[in-house]
Amino acid sequence: MAEFVLVSGAWLGAWAWDEVVPELRAAGHGAHALTLSGVAEKRGVPAGQQTHVADIVDEVERLDLRDVVLVGHSYAGIPVGQAAERIGDRLAHVVFVDSNVPADGESFVSGWVDGRAAIEASIAETGGFWPPLAADEFAGQGLTDEQIARIVDRATPHPGVSLTEPARLSRPLTELSATYIKCLLDWPQPSDDVVELLKSERWRLVEMNTGHWPMLSQPQELARILSEAAAR
Repeated sequence: MAEFVLVSGAWLGAWAWDEVVPELRAAGHGAHALTLSGVAEKRGVPAGQQTHVADIVDEVERLDLRDVVLVGHSYAGIPVGQAAERIGDRLAHVVFVDSNVPADGESFVSGWVDGRAAIEASIAETGGFWPPLAADEFAGQGLTDEQIARIVDRATPHPGVSLTEPARLSRPLTELSATYIKCLLDWPQPSDDVVELLKSERWRLVEMNTGHWPMLSQPQELARILSEAAAR
């Protein structure tokens, strides 16, 4: 069985996987939800993108995990994609959950052609952090009012440096065995860079009829898809 390392995107901590972890363990897998430096219970810890890569690699090595399936949601796809090539033969598979993917020398905000200036201005105005979304910005994402309230209540500002620091890759992502999960309520098609990656025979696309936070809106279905991905 696989050892899952689950990493959520901006503003969220390990708590976001609370309903997925039991499902994976019930299926016989190991499941380890990770909070990145600078958010949630690690708020106040200085963190850039390479700090987050190290967080993931260190967790795998600290727990001495093998047959690892790295799972990166949203922003976390960028550090997860980099960590994947740094854990060597411990890696079995990577799952990108409606996420960004890293490109060598490019940052999270590099891909935001229309929104980059707004994100950078927001970071500058809030002392170096990207503030969480307001409740109304979660509309149309398949979340209940209670789920939205949970995110808003527990989300913390995200360290801005991690969004502007460039990724470092030594090999093409097409060499990874990977699954990309596209959440259709967020946007119906993968981004252009993901479309290119999906041309690789080592990559597979799975669609979910939910929004950008499937670990909250459809945790059982997400866990099922993750288990199937581990069996590839």
